[in-house]
Amino acid sequence: MSINRRFLLTTRPDGLIKPGDFTLVDEPVPAIGPDEILVRNHYASIDPAIRGWLDDVPSYLPPVDLGDAVRATTVGLVEASNLEGFAPGDWVMGLNKIEHYSVARKGGFTSPIDPTLVPSVTNYLSVIGAVGLTAYFGVNEILKPKTGETFLVSGAAGAVGSLVGQLGKLAGARVVGIAGGPDKCRRLIDDYGFDAAVDYRGKDVDALTAAIGAACPNGIDLVFENVGGIGLDATLEHINAHARIGLCGLISEYNGAPYGTRNLWKLIARMATIRGFLISEFLDRFAEGGVAMAKLVGEGKLRFDEHVDDGIDNAFPAFLRLFEGSNQGKMILKLI
Repeated sequence: MSINRRFLLTTRPDGLIKPGDFTLVDEPVPAIGPDEILVRNHYASIDPAIRGWLDDVPSYLPPVDLGDAVRATTVGLVEASNLEGFAPGDWVMGLNKIEHYSVARKGGFTSPIDPTLVPSVTNYLSVIGAVGLTAYFGVNEILKPKTGETFLVSGAAGAVGSLVGQLGKLAGARVVGIAGGPDKCRRLIDDYGFDAAVDYRGKDVDALTAAIGAACPNGIDLVFENVGGIGLDATLEHINAHARIGLCGLISEYNGAPYGTRNLWKLIARMATIRGFLISEFLDRFAEGGVAMAKLVGEGKLRFDEHVDDGIDNAFPAFLRLFEGSNQGKMILKLI
């Protein structure tokens, strides 16, 4: 291929993303300089965090520039290399862009991967990639569940949440998941082994509070929070003394004004803690986490699902699936 097809950000989204916020363009394949490699991206990870990178606001990463391709983690093959340790034909994973070809530089976030260690190279974007590592370190380092504790997971049918619940069960906790719709709630119990599920669809904060209370009659000791909004408020009504809350995401608030949690006073009343975290704080332990997750998969102790849409022309609908909740597993876009 001599053309680099790219998914560009052309307008900063106002609320929910729209097709007009993005443009697909064909450009020449970029040339590489010293200490650079050219990666032919095969798959891109479509994650809720991308939405935050589209806004021109301070965050843990700079915003995507207008007119540039949208940032995403990708796996692909080295096409050309001027960087020691990388040869044409090597598989790599890195924080690149939704485009057919990306230039990666020395000191960046691109690293070699071994596709023979996994059933599919896409697994590096799911169970042993950032998704799996977020679940692994969030459960084992941030929350540290104990046998018999009640562990509530929001966004539980998502790529991270479904792994979090299974890791909680392996640690001996009673795990309750919140998800949208009867099918996803069924999957939590039948496919991922959750003890109970709460359907948030069609519920206001009072109804959701009652439903969570019914599913957690002994209160809540641990919370893995992916969603925020009224769900977090409803959850805080039921936390036990010294409850521990890991704040991973607030997907319900990414496309509009912040909801603003009303029940933070419950943290005082229950002497509870809430701890935000980023997977990047465990960067030096990624190999450890990847080996641990791969071992659990190999032993048949973890189930994970991937939802792969085909073609860069489907980048927008694949991204939109995250906010519609129509994906059935980790959202991945096949680029080539």
